[in-house]
Amino acid sequence: MTTLFPRSASRTGAGQRALLFVLAGNMLIDALEVSVVLVALPAVERDLGLTTGAGQWVMSGFAAGFAALLLLGPRLIARWGRRRVYLAALPVFIAASVAGGLADQGAVLIATRVVKGMCAALTAPTGLAIISTTFRPGPEQRRAVSVYSLFGAAGFTVGLLSSGALTELSWRWNPVFPAPVALLLLVAGLRLIPRDSAPTAAVPLRVTLARLVRNGPFVRSAVCAATLNGTYLGLLLLLTHWLHDQWGWSSWRTALAFLPACVPLAVALPFSGRMVARFGTERLIAAGGCATALGCATALLTGAPGSYATGVLPVLLCVEAGFVLSFAALNLQASSGVPAEHRGAAVPVYQTAVQLGPVLALPAVAATAATGYRAALTVLTALSVTGALIACASRGRGTDATA
Repeated sequence: MTTLFPRSASRTGAGQRALLFVLAGNMLIDALEVSVVLVALPAVERDLGLTTGAGQWVMSGFAAGFAALLLLGPRLIARWGRRRVYLAALPVFIAASVAGGLADQGAVLIATRVVKGMCAALTAPTGLAIISTTFRPGPEQRRAVSVYSLFGAAGFTVGLLSSGALTELSWRWNPVFPAPVALLLLVAGLRLIPRDSAPTAAVPLRVTLARLVRNGPFVRSAVCAATLNGTYLGLLLLLTHWLHDQWGWSSWRTALAFLPACVPLAVALPFSGRMVARFGTERLIAAGGCATALGCATALLTGAPGSYATGVLPVLLCVEAGFVLSFAALNLQASSGVPAEHRGAAVPVYQTAVQLGPVLALPAVAATAATGYRAALTVLTALSVTGALIACASRGRGTDATA
């Protein structure tokens, strides 16, 4: 397996922290990519003449592009090295961001989102894989995973607020917004990411999958993460259109309304390492799955919301509680449950599973929302309950990553 960081670099505290921030920056732009278009969707659909079903691909296109490159990504990295692939993907990401802002057809905008997802598939898995091998298991690794996860939570919050503000000017600023962040990562990566050792042959995908499907903790982490992410983004998609179409809320007001669904995670993540050390990953994952399922089931039983305080806020808080409890625990269990020599191949599979959640959930929510609010919530409840059952059934069956 190609080694990205030499041992000498990993022993330098300042260099190690700088590399961590560069790699965690990939989580930042990934989260930006999702949230920066969220509350802009009604404006995009209106301007480009898209239906809700077609408009959801502006969001899920990014996830689809990420998932689609699973077969090719490891081969490119094995042939050209992580440094080269990483540094080549970022300029393409930047160009696609600018093209998205200039798009005058829905198909073109969606295509740029798919391209950006493919670029993310080449850069994002590097972060968690290197963290899991560079930082020592225990407190050091938990702190690194917390920072990595924190960047994602912060990116989602920043993207959400930016989406609300930029859409008031023009939605065309929203696809362009992540480009400057990617440019900073490119400049930092040129300076900080060391050259690879000699590239090696990629392990065939079928061999990787054969190993991973026998790893119970990894499979359960991947499935639970997929259901959590799919439920979360599906709920926000549903509520975005409800607040805009039924209540006439502006993009900025909608963005502010969604803050309870992202700020708590950003606040809690610095303490996630301590939570894992005290309760273990399996307990936190099970608790998070149950919180998400409870929120969706309650919203399904109460029906279409009559007010924000009683109909929207409770389900947002429950689903966000699922992220607060299980987000970092899922990342940690997925990486620590795999032998070190296989983590470089396992992390892309895990992150692809995370992206497949919204690829499946968003079209289903958009399709069922056309028949009613409750029909879409039925889909989300079924998805979240599935995740909760898998998480609870795993208690005591696999290795708990608490070390």
